[in-house]
Amino acid sequence: MLNRALSWAFAHPRLTLVALGALSALGFPPIHLWPLAIIALGGAAILIRFAGSMRSALFRGWLFGLTHFIVTNLWIATAFTHQNQMPAAIGWAAVPLLSVYLALYPALAFMLAYRLARGRSTLVYALALGGCWIVAEYLRATLFTGYAWGPFSLALLGPFDRPGFAALLPFTGTYALSGLAVLLAVALADLALRREWLRVALVSILLLAGMYWPVGAGSEGMIDYTLVQPDFDQETLNDPRQYEPGFLTLAALSTRSDTQTDPRLVLWPEGVLPDYLREGYPQRYYAATTAGRDPVFARKRIARVIGDDSLLLTGTIDLEVEGDRAVAAYNVVTVVDGEGGIVGGYRKAHLVPYGEYLPLRSWLEPLGLSRLVAGSIDFWPGPGPKTIDLGRHGRAGMQICYEIIFSGQVVDRSDRPDYIVNPSIDGWFGPTGPPQHFAQARMRAIEEGLPVLRATTTGISGVIDARGVVRQHLGMSKQGRLDGKVPPTGSPTPFAILGNWLALVWAILLLGASLVVKRRRAH
Repeated sequence: MLNRALSWAFAHPRLTLVALGALSALGFPPIHLWPLAIIALGGAAILIRFAGSMRSALFRGWLFGLTHFIVTNLWIATAFTHQNQMPAAIGWAAVPLLSVYLALYPALAFMLAYRLARGRSTLVYALALGGCWIVAEYLRATLFTGYAWGPFSLALLGPFDRPGFAALLPFTGTYALSGLAVLLAVALADLALRREWLRVALVSILLLAGMYWPVGAGSEGMIDYTLVQPDFDQETLNDPRQYEPGFLTLAALSTRSDTQTDPRLVLWPEGVLPDYLREGYPQRYYAATTAGRDPVFARKRIARVIGDDSLLLTGTIDLEVEGDRAVAAYNVVTVVDGEGGIVGGYRKAHLVPYGEYLPLRSWLEPLGLSRLVAGSIDFWPGPGPKTIDLGRHGRAGMQICYEIIFSGQVVDRSDRPDYIVNPSIDGWFGPTGPPQHFAQARMRAIEEGLPVLRATTTGISGVIDARGVVRQHLGMSKQGRLDGKVPPTGSPTPFAILGNWLALVWAILLLGASLVVKRRRAH
């Protein structure tokens, strides 16, 4: 049976790679068939190793990447169903078009590994591919504003109560763990080809043990929180008739419980508050969306909800005004205290192209294209990661929505926070996007050694400790609140100190090892 399957695969490599690319994406949440991801990538790597030329290796790698990214990013098509100015069918075209570009990165990794290991052993090829994969994932997350969604190491994240092999992230970073996973996948595929089943079984047992090794309950923190998930879908958020009912829902979910006597953090998601909370804008903007047509009134009623000595961290919008009109907006987290004052804020720095701004607007807007977020003006980026000192409530780092997926870019390394707050709108993302989004927030917690408190409109919301263990969560399409204490801060990890330089060191080590093995076996 195995011989027949191998014969067919080598006789039809392109069709096989298309299938393997799609199967490898099933290793990501929510399906999370992680062994399938390793098997599929290992099989694809072997087929590409015998491509016969660099051009063929490049094309085969691109075919694998194309279907891998199409399946991984199917959630993007759902986002287009929430934009009335563009037909939903554009979303189904956007996913493969984006994947055509994203597939270039694994294709280049496969091609370079093929070139470095041509005529050499599988070990040389595996080491070279692992190193090239690290560089390729880093470049994908960096070039042209970056697209970091779906690193291969996402498949190695364990269930909610344990980190799995993602426990290695403090020592590798996301992209290096992906490269090591690729190395492992190629080694396992080679062992299977050589029928070394005992070694395959031993490695498989070790993989299972690593993925499901328990880590314990963890210690309790000191800062009280109330985290709210209102379950507002996109239609609710965009409907002015729902502004006041929406606030009443948020207020009901946020009132202090009988057991809460200490000061607390109240966390609301991105996009749930239509009010402009800052003063100084033309009055017509307050009249359109702000309670009482007055930002002071809007903040005072928030203060009455959260109570004295408490702070609200909520997603909202600030405006950039020139003269009597707004020329841009900022996606922000605003910190409101128990007296209705603004005591801090953060502007989102890593904006979503076509979501929060329209690149080449003067060219594309006449063609009928618009951004996915409602409105006619673009969002402008903030300066980058920022830590806000909240006094007795600790030092908060903030990342809004999509920003949390960017490994090495989520905290100010010169001013380390105690925890990261990650408000988000996940109603855009269909059934597959939110589990992947939440999983990538867990990876940032492990890398940085920091708890992450994630409040979303429709789920998944949760509190993640510094080991990536989910202490509490609310699933998709559920309304509710979480109360507890912010998990304690972990010690700075090697990744927290070095950032993605650590991943690039791993790339150099793997590529260097491949050259050493290549030279030794040549003599």
